[in-house]
Order: sequence, then C-alpha cells, then structure tokens
Amino acid sequence: MGLPLLSCIILLPLIGSLVAAVVKWGNGIKYWATGISALQLVALIYVGTKFDHSASSFQWNEELNWIQLPLGSLGEFVIKYSLGLDGLSFLLIALTGFISFLAIINSHSIQEKKGAYFSLVLLLNAALMGCFLSRDLFLFYVFFEFMLLPMYFLIGIWGGPRKNYASIKFFLYTLIGSLFILIVMLGISLAYIDPYETAKHLGLIQEGQNFDLEALKNIQTAIANKEIANFDLVHSFDMQALSDVNNCQTTSILHPNSGWLLNGLSARMWGFWLLFIGFAIKLPMVPLHTWLPDAHVEAPTPISVILAGVLLKIGAYGWLRTAIPFFPKEALESANIMAALGAISIIYGAYNALAMSDFKKLVAYSSVSHMGFVLLGIASFQAEGWQGAIYQLVSHGILSSLLFLVVGVLYERTHDRQIDHYAGIATLMPRFTLISGIAIFASLGLPGFSGFIGEFFSLLGAFTSPYIHPAWAVLGAFGILLGAGYFLWTFQKVYLGKTNLFNTAWKLPDLNRLEIFSLFSLGILSILFGILPQLILDWSKYFVSNFLTTLPY
Repeated sequence: MGLPLLSCIILLPLIGSLVAAVVKWGNGIKYWATGISALQLVALIYVGTKFDHSASSFQWNEELNWIQLPLGSLGEFVIKYSLGLDGLSFLLIALTGFISFLAIINSHSIQEKKGAYFSLVLLLNAALMGCFLSRDLFLFYVFFEFMLLPMYFLIGIWGGPRKNYASIKFFLYTLIGSLFILIVMLGISLAYIDPYETAKHLGLIQEGQNFDLEALKNIQTAIANKEIANFDLVHSFDMQALSDVNNCQTTSILHPNSGWLLNGLSARMWGFWLLFIGFAIKLPMVPLHTWLPDAHVEAPTPISVILAGVLLKIGAYGWLRTAIPFFPKEALESANIMAALGAISIIYGAYNALAMSDFKKLVAYSSVSHMGFVLLGIASFQAEGWQGAIYQLVSHGILSSLLFLVVGVLYERTHDRQIDHYAGIATLMPRFTLISGIAIFASLGLPGFSGFIGEFFSLLGAFTSPYIHPAWAVLGAFGILLGAGYFLWTFQKVYLGKTNLFNTAWKLPDLNRLEIFSLFSLGILSILFGILPQLILDWSKYFVSNFLTTLPY
C-alpha cells in the first residue's frame, strides 16, 4: 500500500498545529508554519501531476472502518474514514493550500500569542482540507463543525474593536446552518440503506471486491421487496449511497412515493431546503449574509484572506456535493427560486458595495455579489452554468484574497480604511497601483481576467436554461454594471488624480518584496486563468458532465 497522501495533506497541518501550540519558538514559529504550509503545497502539486483527468470516479481513495454501531431491529450503522479526490475537490484543496500559504507569510502584523495564532491557522487549514476530501457525510460534518472553532478564536482574539460581536455572530450563524445540515444528515442516513455494506454484511461480497451495476440492482431489489431482514440492513453516511434514491427504504417518509406532506411540501423537499439553507449561510446568500461584513471588518487581514478565499466556498461545495445529489428532483423543481436568490444576492451585494466608504466593507459586500453568480450558475442546471459556477469559486478565491491583501497594505501603513481619506496615491506607490488595478479590473469582469470567465459562463448557463426565468439572468448581468461602478469609483478616487491624504504625516512606501510576491502571484494567476480558462475548466468538466447526465430531467 502506498503513502496515504490525502491523509498526509490533512495530517500535516494538524500535526504542525499541535507542535506550534506546544513548542515555544518565539519569532521562529512563523517559519515553522510557513514550512508546513510549503510542504503541503508540494504534496498538492505532486497529487495534481498524477491526477487522471479522463477518470470519472474518485481517485486516491482511502478508506478505513471507523465506527460500527448495532441498531437492533433497525440494522447496523457503519461510519468510515473515507477520503477521495475528483476534479472539483482538487481545485478547492489547491486553492486552500495556496491561499493558506499566502495568509501565513503575510501574518507579520501578528505580535501577540504567535504560537496560538499559527496553531489555529494550521488547524483551520486541516479542517478545510478534510471538508473537501471527505466522501463520508459524517466525516464531512465533523470537519465542517471543527473549522468553526479556529475561525471563532482567530477573529475573537486577533480581531478589531468589535471582534467579540463579530466572532459570536459568525459562530451562531454557522452553528444554526450546521443544525439544519445535521437534521437532514440523521434523517437521510436512517432512511437509506447502503447496498454495498449490506452485501458485505451478508457475505455476498468480500472487502474490496468490485460491486458491478447488476449486483447493485439485485441487492436494491431485494431490499425493496423486503427479502432481507431488517437486522441485516446496513446504514452508512457514504455520499455515493445517499445520492441514489433507489437506496431509500419504501417505508421512509423520504421515499419519493411516501405521500408525506408538511405545509404542502414533501419530506424530500424539506430535506433539500434544510441542506440548501444550511450551506447558504456559509456562501453567504442574501438574506443570510449579515455575519460576513462584520467578520471581515474585524478580522486581521490574513484571516480575511482565508475567509473570503476559501471558507465561503464550503457553501457552494456543500450544494454540489450533498444537497443537489441527495435531492436532485427537488433541486430542479426549486431552480427558479435558487436563481432568484442568486440574482438578489448579486444586486443587493453590489448596491451595498456602492454605499460603502470603508474599503474593507466594500470588498466584503462585493464578495456577496460575486458569490451570487455561483448560485445563479448552479441554478441553471446547464453544463456551461455549472462550469462557470465552479470557475467562479476559484476565480473569486484568487481575486478576493488579492483585494483583501490590497486593503491590508494600506491599513498597515496608515491604520485607516476610509476611501475618502486617500487620493492620488499612484504617484507614491506605482507598483501597488499596478497590482490594485489588476485586482479591480479583474474583479469587475474585464475580458482577459479570470473574473470575466466565471461570470460569463454562469450567465450563459442562466440565459440558456429551460428551468429558470431569463429575468434572473438579466438581473445578474445588471450586477456586472453595478460592480464596474463601485470598483471604478474606488480606483479613480484612491489612486488617480492629485495626491491628497487625510493625514499628511502618513508614510506610504511602495510594496516590499514579500508584498510584491504575494500580490503579484495572485494577479498573475488571474491573468493566466483569464487567458487560458481550460487550466481550470479541464479539472471540473468530468464532474459536471457525469453529474448532470444523472439528473431526472
């Protein structure tokens, strides 16, 4: 058996976190965290070079029995430590690794409790990696819940003046979403039978033996016809098993033919919307977004980078990996509502950004707007829309991280984020102005940058979709115009014209070497992916095509 690389990608920052928490290294702790993050990046690059783009199934699978719980007459519960990698998850773990590395090397402003800070950042990285690599819903939920703690403390200890309010609000909002997810997780795992584990339990197949389509149908038929005693049935949290409605017991209220209704909605529709809302809080989707601006404003710059660059992606990933695969028919029936919520998020976020005088709040509300394109693309249930949504996840991760680093550069020099307090800084900081221009023009969707590709394909899917009204696509397109408004106004006000600073004592030296590396690496990636979008689209195309062909059109 080869080296379990996926486990190493998770365990590396986890072990690094424990060491950082225990060993007192003073200033050297940053180099330890940087080394751990760099080593993780090397592992990610190696995995990427060995990834088979033509394979439609998960790769690098790792599986161990974890928990076995007899349920008497209900059968048995099996929970596994199960990891796997496909194109969607690789894009997001690669993004997580790179953004985490940049956040760590840009944490020089952290002067107190350094060991605890870098320990929590590494712990957060491990939890995020676990979320994107888990193939077992229970394991996914453990990682999903676990990442709340490090982010709560990172905002609550190293945040701004209102850090306690922001951290508690973040924790409570996400916890409410977690409870919704937990309800569905328990319900669906009890309602569904794992045919593979049941066949193993009955001795029909051996551990590791292939389970072909005919064998699957035979065991599903036997379960449906009650040819297998209840105490021999095996329940699991395997995501693949939970994605096949044929594994649902006919006596369950979650069965499509159960006839169970609550306020006119079936149990399956309730299940879809509970999962949808649970992950929508993390996206965040309007009107469940209000925790985000507070969290961004109070969080230190590196934590804002991780929050916007990676954490928000968990919401869309949860939809693509659980809510829609578990309840595909209900998702299709709800497409118009999803598209409407996406369009509202685009417009509402953009209008709020237009009204912001705080540079960091403007970027925070722009994230709300840009993540609305992800929801709009998903709601189209078209290949181009889904490709655009996944592309937007990666592009927004790059560009939002870049924008928050841009704000951080100004804030570290002046401790002021008010847009009106700056004017004409291009003459003082030419290199900074160049990368800021790249960040701003890429974020407003200018062709040639990654921001254009994601929005274009999301809107293309929305315009061509037979499941949603074209008005939502028109509204989304109008959001691009609003985005150009607030970004261009900010660029013109802060960077162009005659130099005029609120405080004449401010010193505004241009970018240092670390800042040049951090900001320009993100800017170059945005240009590279904007010119060569296949570098991202090739990773996700098989995930998209394979899943959409299984939908009950």
